[in-house]
Amino acid sequence: MLSTQKQLLSQSECESLDSLGYVSLGRLLDEVQLEAIRERVRQLVEEEGDQGGHELFSSDRIRHPKEEGADRLANLVNKGSVFDSLYTQPKLLAAISYVLGPEIKLSSLNYRAAKPGQGLQKLHVDWKSAVMPGEFKVCNSIWLLDDFTKANGATRLVPKSHLFGKIPEEVMEDPLQSHPDEILLEAPAGTVMVFNSHLWHGGTINHTNQPRRAIHSYFCTRERVQQTPQQKFIQQETLRRISREANWLLDV
Repeated sequence: MLSTQKQLLSQSECESLDSLGYVSLGRLLDEVQLEAIRERVRQLVEEEGDQGGHELFSSDRIRHPKEEGADRLANLVNKGSVFDSLYTQPKLLAAISYVLGPEIKLSSLNYRAAKPGQGLQKLHVDWKSAVMPGEFKVCNSIWLLDDFTKANGATRLVPKSHLFGKIPEEVMEDPLQSHPDEILLEAPAGTVMVFNSHLWHGGTINHTNQPRRAIHSYFCTRERVQQTPQQKFIQQETLRRISREANWLLDV
């Protein structure tokens, strides 16, 4: 079981997760860390090319179709020590376990960059069906590698929608369209946002000439299957490097 420090979260941060379904943890990455992550991502995007994110496209568990409007990378757990803190950071784990309880594991660690002129996603949840409040299965985080702005395709969220007990397709005629209550997640690079994955959310169009980059550290309750099953993907180099807690979080 994960030993998290609930006191790492303020009362207002807990209330935000409860009532709104999301919270900003502030800037948890400094400029040195950001540059190291960006450089490793650049290398991987160049190396993997059209096969970037192939672990998701070919998954026999939770398959994610190839998205033409974005660059993808998957299985970052095994692609560099620079990514280790993105699923082991203490305040992150405190927030995730506040939503899901202490019995959690990492489901996947993926990169998504909305391409210029593209990136629009329908409003969606990260679970196959609606759940009732308090029965949450999954929780996500976004590590901003660039400033998120209205111009470059910041993620949109519908506050309190994790409490609706419905998914967007059950309510909206077209989930690609704007929702009257949606907000944009605008924040500086280095910020980490945690959101209940049953919250309605989606990417918006990137109107700039540069990709809008982020990494998603996605968690589930311990009895669920991982999007990237680490017992299949884990590398010996990773096992030698990571802590016992990280080993537990990966379920290996």
